[in-house]
Amino acid sequence: MHLDVQDLRNFYYRSTLGRAAQAAIRGRLVEFWPEAKGQTVAGFGFAVPLLRPYLADARRVVGLMPGPQGVMPWPAGLPNVSVLTEETAWPIETGHVDKLVVMHGLETSERPSQLLEECWRVLGPGGRAIFVVPNRAGLWSRTDRTPFGYGHPYSATQLDKQLRAHHFVPEKHCSALYMPPSFRRFWLRSGSLIEKAGQRIPTVMAGGVLMVEASKLVRPPSGTVVKDREKRPIKALDGLLKPA
Repeated sequence: MHLDVQDLRNFYYRSTLGRAAQAAIRGRLVEFWPEAKGQTVAGFGFAVPLLRPYLADARRVVGLMPGPQGVMPWPAGLPNVSVLTEETAWPIETGHVDKLVVMHGLETSERPSQLLEECWRVLGPGGRAIFVVPNRAGLWSRTDRTPFGYGHPYSATQLDKQLRAHHFVPEKHCSALYMPPSFRRFWLRSGSLIEKAGQRIPTVMAGGVLMVEASKLVRPPSGTVVKDREKRPIKALDGLLKPA
């Protein structure tokens, strides 16, 4: 079940822990995608906190928010780019998205297979998607004090398997939110240092969220290819085709 948009907004924009989480995850996203000049960038679920770096140079930025969650205008102080949508029927033409970010969308969906099919549909050739999900082994999935404590958490193997089953190719992996999900001032002040230290750990087990970049696998057409042959008239019928 999707979380309420008001709860998500209050966490990411009105709490110190939420702003720290936003900065940590967005920092890892920008490492994957430093820019999106001239491209179409879309976010599904509640991914808008991660999309701000692309507003200036992207051809188009769209924030897709599922109906059960609700929608809020975004970004503040600029023309709205967020829209309420059906979870598995987005108002985007097939193959028109270059970069897609899914956060608080996959793990809370009651129809994850259909959702991944819709993600695959809207991506264009060479399109990339980043899926941000709670880490099953992390601390953030074990408490309901943050949005990452709801829905279905994943291990890296589980997420890879599900993506491959829906014609995505996992390309890169990382994790974020190494700091504890605590509102205590000490942990909040140390958050940036803990994140930097956590990035040096050669495993995704410690982070609160998993981030997987995947490319769209375009399947070749099935069946047997038959070469067309040049049609030639039968000489035995020359007299009928060309009467004297």
